Amino acid sequence: MLMKIYADENMPLVAEFFSHLGPVTLFNGRTVTPGELADAEVLLVRSVTPVNQALLTENKALRFVGTATIGMDHIDQSYLAGRNISFCSAPGCNAQSVVEYVLSALWYLAEKYQWQLSSKTLGIVGVGHIGQRLAEAAAALNIQLLLCDPPRAAIEADFTHTSFTELCRQADIISFHTPMVKTGLAPSWHLLNAQTLALLKPDCALINASRGAVIDNQALLQALQQQPRPVVLDVWEQEPDIQLSLLPHLDIATAHIAGHSIEGKARGTAMLYQQLCQMLGQAPIMQLANLLATPAVEKIQISENFGLPDVQNLARMLYDVRRDDALFRFHIQREGFDWLRKSYPPRREFGSVQLTGSKIPLWMAQLGFTG
Repeated sequence: MLMKIYADENMPLVAEFFSHLGPVTLFNGRTVTPGELADAEVLLVRSVTPVNQALLTENKALRFVGTATIGMDHIDQSYLAGRNISFCSAPGCNAQSVVEYVLSALWYLAEKYQWQLSSKTLGIVGVGHIGQRLAEAAAALNIQLLLCDPPRAAIEADFTHTSFTELCRQADIISFHTPMVKTGLAPSWHLLNAQTLALLKPDCALINASRGAVIDNQALLQALQQQPRPVVLDVWEQEPDIQLSLLPHLDIATAHIAGHSIEGKARGTAMLYQQLCQMLGQAPIMQLANLLATPAVEKIQISENFGLPDVQNLARMLYDVRRDDALFRFHIQREGFDWLRKSYPPRREFGSVQLTGSKIPLWMAQLGFTG
């Protein structure tokens, strides 16, 4: 029995994956109305679409909601459960993409400010799918680590946890990878605010590729006007109507695209497809590997002389965050935030390139490369 499937128009390969299960109708995730979704049986969204009673007020047929994202703060899960609507997300789908964004930012900052990354301490706030993978990559680069994740610390006796206030005092770089949580024991809303900003070392660098409101953007602006510091923002409060007055104070500014590699976005679609097939009791017949285009660079041969200082040049050939910063600064006022996301140029992950050679360093795998 075919199902009526409605999907965000910016979800890659959605028709290729889902069309054998039913007709696929695409919609604008930012402007979609209840009337447009009145007869949807399957709803596939991204982070820009709040799924709640208001959106679904005209729908009586919905059976499945999937978000092709790690974050779920835009989904009213209690409401869906009350209507007996199945729900799934895509945890870890774009983790590697975000890690590559952060690594590119770190290499850029190190070059700009003449850092030796091995002499820096990186504080990672939120050590889930992305934060854990970033920790492994940073360890491969000999960067010292501080990890802050209260929920993990509460249930894992061997997790080496540093409180956020202590991390603020000690870290040379802080990278945020926490979900948006407004209540409970470890809320992340405005985690970095006027009070916690005051705890930072004067030159402590900040990277946010998680949720915009983890950092109080107004407090950040006021602090940067008094004390400049290296800052990389991929996410912003009140997207798409962001605080552009921050822009002159930022080293890197991008439009919530850290996770927007071709693999990262398509992996989210694939995960929702597999979950829907499972709910329907059908075996998946579409596979991501068969749908992805052949990368422009398939193989790279490295010699036995390849070492840690060389990895930055190899990575930059595949992705350089400065490209996205330039796109943002040129287009943000003329075209807007959502246009930048929708028009984002293709980016492949490190793992799309096969490394060949007689001696490939084992630590390359920690960065996401494959042999």
